[in-house]
Amino acid sequence: MRTVAFVEGVRTPFGKAGDKGMYAGTRADDLVVNAIRELLRRHPELPPERVDEVAIAATTQTGDQGLTIGRTAALLAGLPKSVPGFAIDRMCAGAMTAVTTAASGIGFGAYDIAIAGGVEHMGRHPMGEGVDPNPRIIADKLVDPTALVMGQTAENLHDRFPAITKQRTDAYAARSQERYAEAVKTGKIGPELVPVATRSKELGWGLATEDEPPRPGTTVEQLANLKTPFRPFGRVTAGNAAGLNDGATASILADEETARELGLPVAMRLVGYSFAGVEPEVMGIGPVPATEKLFKRTGLTIDDIGLFEINEAFAVQVLAFLDHFGIDDEDPRVNQWGGAIACGHPLASSGVRLMTQLARQFAERPDVRYGMTTMCIGIGMGGTVIWENPAYNGLQGAK
Repeated sequence: MRTVAFVEGVRTPFGKAGDKGMYAGTRADDLVVNAIRELLRRHPELPPERVDEVAIAATTQTGDQGLTIGRTAALLAGLPKSVPGFAIDRMCAGAMTAVTTAASGIGFGAYDIAIAGGVEHMGRHPMGEGVDPNPRIIADKLVDPTALVMGQTAENLHDRFPAITKQRTDAYAARSQERYAEAVKTGKIGPELVPVATRSKELGWGLATEDEPPRPGTTVEQLANLKTPFRPFGRVTAGNAAGLNDGATASILADEETARELGLPVAMRLVGYSFAGVEPEVMGIGPVPATEKLFKRTGLTIDDIGLFEINEAFAVQVLAFLDHFGIDDEDPRVNQWGGAIACGHPLASSGVRLMTQLARQFAERPDVRYGMTTMCIGIGMGGTVIWENPAYNGLQGAK
């Protein structure tokens, strides 16, 4: 097996879904095309014809997110017609699965270089648009009816873990907003963003250069007063969960020897990955068994992980992971630049956002050897990827 390198990841600014969002008049495929083009622009040392595969994820594969979007995006981005592509779907972990699938091909020797990412335009294509779930899923009691509503699964997680109170989730959400705002202010978040031309019937042409969802200055007191739409007197609100968002991500993966040959940077090395299934009605606990499974395969433990990027679909889901592994709610290793509660979660694109942030953190932290990207997945799954820092100097930090 060959060593798989994460070269670089980029993303569009994330927008709010809906008629008033900044991407209301922008096609979904154009979002991911912008990201791919930016990768090629940043790496002129990569001959386009050397790209062996383009894997692009979308949860709702219809309209401008359909038609085998990996292939059509490759053509629209200007890659040679000889470069193939495909579409992939694992709901929230679409981009994560695009990366692990393409990386597996590289490790096996089928590819030398691949582009992997994801896109979700939830304004044009709300989650579940056009689907026709088999009635036996409910009638045969294969899953609880709440399993098909993500907000209700988060409420179920609160039920299962009563120690995770609304006060804790609100406090976590406020910290996410604070950490994100600080990361933007200090330039930690920004260099990975791809400007996107936008169009509005009312405002005309514009340029998206920053994330739209963040609410800097959010306080716990403000969050405490928000409605609980999924259950009367519930605990899940718009403030302690990610919103409905539009955006795209893309990354370059390569065999490490090929990357060195071409002069491509090596930002991370893939150590391993794992996906696991859980009861769909508590899908937020998915990262726990996925991570335990991966530790068993790699021989690593939670003490070996120096940085965590955990997707913040819901604050309760992050806290369930932290509690399981005995990690403090405010641990500085966890989502140190904030997360999806602040910047947004355009479903199938988010996995590469986590990886991109981890790669940039690795460059600043030669004392950290291993980092983790992990996320819960709709219909009851979790996914975890462990990465190694090529800048690790063997000194202080995680083992």
